[in-house]
Amino acid sequence: MTDKTSKKPSQKSAVAIKYDQSSQDAGINDGESSAGAPTIIAKGFGDLAQEIITLARQNGVLVHEDPYLSDFLATLDLGQEIPDQLYHVIAELISFSYVLQGKFPDSWAKMHNKVSKKV
Repeated sequence: MTDKTSKKPSQKSAVAIKYDQSSQDAGINDGESSAGAPTIIAKGFGDLAQEIITLARQNGVLVHEDPYLSDFLATLDLGQEIPDQLYHVIAELISFSYVLQGKFPDSWAKMHNKVSKKV
């Protein structure tokens, strides 16, 4: 059985986050516990969302499609850090994107002697 209620087709959305690892590595802390947390740097709906996605791909930025995560992140303001509740999921996405790009922390190579930075 199909629900025939009049639902609007969901509008495409995009949210871009940036993680500045250098601020975390440098131990920069302005008194907040989340120094170096990923922040929202762009967001949009419809045509603007498509433009954000296109620009990201053109610049070699990996795009993860998750409508639930995108909907939640879209409620945040530009420049706002992701909330603590999302640290784990965002950390996994960032880590996975690094692995896909052949980037590994030096500590991995030292610990496992199996990880090669050569791709």
